[in-house]
Amino acid sequence: MVRLLLASLVLTLASPALAAETLTIYSGRNEKLVGPLLKKFTEKTGVEVKVRYGETPQLAATLLEEGAKTPADVFFAQDAGALGALAKAGQLQVLPKETLDKVDARFRSPQGVWVGTSGRARVVAYNTKKVKADTLPKSILGFTDAKWKGRLGWAPTNASFQSFVTALRLLKGDEAATQWLKGIQANAPRVYKNNSAIIEALGRGEIDAGFVNHYYLYSAKKNKADLPVANYFVAAGDPGALVNVAGVGILKGSKNTDAAKKLAAYLLDAEAQTYFAQETSEFPLVSGVKLAEGLPALDKVGSPDLDLSKLDDLRGTVKLLQDTGVL
Repeated sequence: MVRLLLASLVLTLASPALAAETLTIYSGRNEKLVGPLLKKFTEKTGVEVKVRYGETPQLAATLLEEGAKTPADVFFAQDAGALGALAKAGQLQVLPKETLDKVDARFRSPQGVWVGTSGRARVVAYNTKKVKADTLPKSILGFTDAKWKGRLGWAPTNASFQSFVTALRLLKGDEAATQWLKGIQANAPRVYKNNSAIIEALGRGEIDAGFVNHYYLYSAKKNKADLPVANYFVAAGDPGALVNVAGVGILKGSKNTDAAKKLAAYLLDAEAQTYFAQETSEFPLVSGVKLAEGLPALDKVGSPDLDLSKLDDLRGTVKLLQDTGVL
């Protein structure tokens, strides 16, 4: 009898129904940034996570190649365009309505297959000792003026910059995007590897203005509060006011759909949204969450009217950057 009871106990403990759920995540978001948040998710839900970190475009390409055979349950992307590419390929499943409805329609998939988790605005960062805010153009297009020659910095290989160029193509057309790129090129901008390098260069006075995402300045000022750099938001509706999103989608072939839905919901609850707002200075996408100090309300930024899913044409943007000599 004792043996039968012990055998029954072993079988019960080994039962798949009682085994911890494990979620496989492909994350284009940096481990240093989201690792602590995913740990909190596990603590809160009991769902274990197995994360493959990498660059968002490369992970998207991997998922497209793996197709239905991918081991991934969730794609946590740095950029809406990558999610749009997977949506176009039919690899994402529809998310629960209660999750989607937490976020403004501008920042989620029109088909409901991905949802934004935090927002990042394009800005012009500038050196406050060399430039007055009221002398900056109201449109990103104004930086082709010859008076900016030798004063600008950009990072053409950066994914966020390339997403902006894709948005410019969609909003103004390829010809206008070509003219803007050529105009900036004519102003001999300094080239940097990423947004952080542009902020550092601005702090040194190496350049007067640079094209970045808004939150890099906040990160830099945590280490050097007196950095003589500020963010400038161009006019609402301008391509330079683009607010892109990091977001999440669940793969159609996921074998852990319930756990994946828990993660999507968690990333939009108050704890996670506050984390994005206070730890990374991104825009929370759920109302009622306090912004980082000094950050304007999202509706004041005035992101142009654009389906962010359509930022998926990275190949066309890279070709344009190559054709214009930027890359």
